[in-house]
This record gives sequence, C-alpha cells and structure tokens, in this order.
Amino acid sequence: MIITAKVKPGSKAGDKIEKLEDGTYIIYLRARAHDGEANAALIKLLADYFNVPKTSIRIKSGASSRTKLIEL
Repeated sequence: MIITAKVKPGSKAGDKIEKLEDGTYIIYLRARAHDGEANAALIKLLADYFNVPKTSIRIKSGASSRTKLIEL
C-alpha cells in the first residue's frame, strides 16, 4: 500500500495523524527536520498508527521534502 503524506515537522500540536477525504494524510511531528529526526519519528508514528513493524515502512520518495510517498 502506498500513501501520500504531508508532514509538518516541529509542530507544537504534538504527534498526530489526520486523514483527508482524498486519502492524503497530514502528519504533525514534534521532531524537527534535522539529521533525519523527523523521518525517524514519522516511521515510528506510522508503525503505531497502522499497527505494523517499523521495518515494513519505507519512504519511497520525498525523504527531504514535506510531501512524501510512503510504502507500507
């Protein structure tokens, strides 16, 4: 399964996931986009949300962008 995510790192709202009607996910992360911290936090949050191991989640494209394609 491939999802599109719009990531908002450094969010004061905390770690949370919102699903839009078009199937896109808006993901708020406390972690900053520095040295891969936000991507690591994103993978951990998605693993908890979808109840899958972290190793089964891969960022297909957009590793350095706020809009990402993620493969589960």
